[in-house]
Amino acid sequence: MFRKNKLAMLVGEFLGTMLLTMVVLGALRSQAGTYFVGLAAGAIVAAMTLALAGISGAVLNPAITIALWSVRKLRALQALSYIIVQFAGGVAAWYLFVYITKLDTSAIQHSSTTELAARPLIAEALGTFIFAFAMAAAIYQKFRLSTKAFTIGIGLALGALVASLASAAFLNPAVAFSLQQWNIWTYMVGPVLGAVLGMNLYNLLFVETEVAEVAEAKAEVVEARVAAKAPVKKAAAKKPAAKKKTVAKK
Repeated sequence: MFRKNKLAMLVGEFLGTMLLTMVVLGALRSQAGTYFVGLAAGAIVAAMTLALAGISGAVLNPAITIALWSVRKLRALQALSYIIVQFAGGVAAWYLFVYITKLDTSAIQHSSTTELAARPLIAEALGTFIFAFAMAAAIYQKFRLSTKAFTIGIGLALGALVASLASAAFLNPAVAFSLQQWNIWTYMVGPVLGAVLGMNLYNLLFVETEVAEVAEAKAEVVEARVAAKAPVKKAAAKKPAAKKKTVAKK
């Protein structure tokens, strides 16, 4: 899917995820509310799409990485490499944040890692579904870079807005892990489930229709060209006959 060399792709995913996590941490620290956090996350993802789309694809999210792999937009080894560097970027952002802010990490409350709560899980899945669906539209319809960045950024912001009804609205296992929110069901399974459903639903319902429309349009163009060339051939065939008649009269 992506053309640049492997090292540049992995570094791009690492830095992009690290910057995304730093922005989310900064927005949370400002205590400006969940809506502002979602807008900030959408803005940085849009900026990273502009900067990294031609290098790594600017995936920046293990759940989206798995979704892209499920629709064969990423190879298995590439997807695994992306997931590793995305988690590494999130963890690096956390330690950098702690160092800069001198945060007392002992005061952080950790949720249970295996407790299954249906409402937060569904909220994270639904929010990530919206985000993945918007990204699928941008990828499959081959939007221009600026339109693609806007669509993906606004998709993340709106997904976070919906997810905030019942969860922390991370929509990203790497960001949730780096913020030490380690509930497997809510912040790992939920986003992966939503991303895979969103990407595959768009692929199944709309991509085949688009391909059929393109094929039909191409067939119409070919027919028009054939129809336009037909009279020219007849005229060309008549000209030599006219010349032969003139010679016979002479």
